[in-house]
Amino acid sequence: MELFPAMPLADWQDSKATLHRFAQVVGKIRLASGVRRNHWWNVPFHLTGRGLTTRPMASADGDSIFTIDFDLVGHQLLVTTVDGRAVSFPLSGHSVASFYRAVMRALAQLDVRVEMDVPRPFDLPDSGRPFADDTEHAAYDAAMVTRYWQVLSQVNLVLEEFAADYSGKVSPVHHFWHTFDIACTRFSGKMVDQPPDADPVTREAYSGEVISSGFWFGDDAFPEPAFYSYTAPEPGGLEREPLLPPAARWIEQRGAHLAVLRYDDARAESDPRAAVLAFYQSAYQAGAGLAGWDISGFACPGGVTDPQLRAMS
Repeated sequence: MELFPAMPLADWQDSKATLHRFAQVVGKIRLASGVRRNHWWNVPFHLTGRGLTTRPMASADGDSIFTIDFDLVGHQLLVTTVDGRAVSFPLSGHSVASFYRAVMRALAQLDVRVEMDVPRPFDLPDSGRPFADDTEHAAYDAAMVTRYWQVLSQVNLVLEEFAADYSGKVSPVHHFWHTFDIACTRFSGKMVDQPPDADPVTREAYSGEVISSGFWFGDDAFPEPAFYSYTAPEPGGLEREPLLPPAARWIEQRGAHLAVLRYDDARAESDPRAAVLAFYQSAYQAGAGLAGWDISGFACPGGVTDPQLRAMS
């Protein structure tokens, strides 16, 4: 299919809001059932050949290993256990409330016990409303949801290629159900003291100096899909550094500066994939250069760290 097909937020805004909350229901199960990893790497979803997966998890009593997958081609939610039992149901036709009940019913059918903390959305406008009470969000455009997964898959491969060029600590490429973006994060190795009033999520996510690169599908603050990058802590003068391609720009968001390349601007380039890689690299060099990272030492062209192999390539 076409690389980076059209994905206007307006064409699926209601479906995106519903799917985002479906993802948060499953994401909170993942949060309750996975082994904690540094920087919350245990929490996000990973991509599959048909959608998204939580990866294997353990039930609260430790007696069951289970996985939850979004099949965004067949539009099913699939819950499976390690012994081969499975329960599935359609994603369409559900409000968030009925989806939540269907998920919990599927877990009960498989004898999986989950102790979900705070069963309501995280950091969304309706974060005070329990999932079980949300009958408002019920839109589901199957064609646009499949398109979302296809775009996500294409961006995933671009981010995998970008991640390969860095030999330092780097996160997996993963899809966050919190902000509904896909990203990978590079670490310099320098620890960062967060202010005492920082919340626990922020403290763990940004305990180290990072440059994060990713893509989101648009929201109320920026109502269109875009590629992005940011450096945290942000070095002074970052917003004055050049970016590629020329359409990329710095924007101010929540008191910091974000490098942004609009999805439609990337699509308009003669080589969209190369343009996105150039964007990520230019934003990385801007932040890393000002923050004093060892750019040449961390370089890992083509994913090769062995000097002999690199010389032969």
